[in-house]
Amino acid sequence: MSGAGVLYDAPGPKTKVRNRIYTVIGSVAVVALIAFILQRLYAKGQFRPEVWNIFNNAGVRTNIRDGVLTTLEVFAVAAVLSLAFGVLLAVARLSDHKPVRWLATGFIELFRAIPLLITIYVLWVILLANRDALGLSGNSPQFWALVVGLTVYNGSVQAEVLRAGINAVPKGQREAAYALGMRKTQVMATVLIPQAVRAMLPTIISQLVVTLKDTSLGYIITFEELLFTARQMSTNIIVNGSDTYVPVIIVTGTIYVAMCLALSGLATWIERRGRRAGTGIGVAGAGEPVTATDALDVPGASAR
Repeated sequence: MSGAGVLYDAPGPKTKVRNRIYTVIGSVAVVALIAFILQRLYAKGQFRPEVWNIFNNAGVRTNIRDGVLTTLEVFAVAAVLSLAFGVLLAVARLSDHKPVRWLATGFIELFRAIPLLITIYVLWVILLANRDALGLSGNSPQFWALVVGLTVYNGSVQAEVLRAGINAVPKGQREAAYALGMRKTQVMATVLIPQAVRAMLPTIISQLVVTLKDTSLGYIITFEELLFTARQMSTNIIVNGSDTYVPVIIVTGTIYVAMCLALSGLATWIERRGRRAGTGIGVAGAGEPVTATDALDVPGASAR
């Protein structure tokens, strides 16, 4: 095995040529597929100016704006709750008390295994059946079914991410904290969790991006988020005797991509800012060495 790689050998000249050929063939195939799709859409009249002119309508723009704001509202609430819930589950799973640890483990494994769509749908049915008892009105059952479903699923995933980050913190740091007389709660809150969050920030943000995209599942329970709004518009707006699915889907997909890229950019900015801040435990500079005689000369000490 060559020194270029640990898990694999460095590719030889023939392998490099073969990889280049595969890359060219794959790229040509992808470009040809995209060209075929575009040609079919053009033949169906999906790129005609009158089809795309629907976005100049004030009502269409208002619907898209309201859908985006509703999506961001659900995401904001679910993101905050899932992070807080994830911290609680991670701490509970690391608890020294077996019942607490087993309960947290069972909850995490259960809701990670159940498809999120099923969780949201079941919560929606339960909230609709108890709408009057819970004082819910309007779209509140759909809103809270979506928020709670996103919270329990993503909170379970975030809990595992945080648990991995906490376990990755060197044991010497918690031992030093205990040696200073800190309680376990203090060690967890001031030493372990901050370092775990900083170390696992890219993974945490990646899961938040998943949370943002999963808000689109609200259309199943008729919640008026962006995807549901787009579906309603594409069905109801008819141009030249056909629906407007393609332009609405393209615009909606672009908005989702932009929101996810903005969230990823924010995470990158926070990570860079944290590195520039230089937070953490600094290493003290070495002082001048002292002799045995100097060590005995303690200022203020009286002669015996």
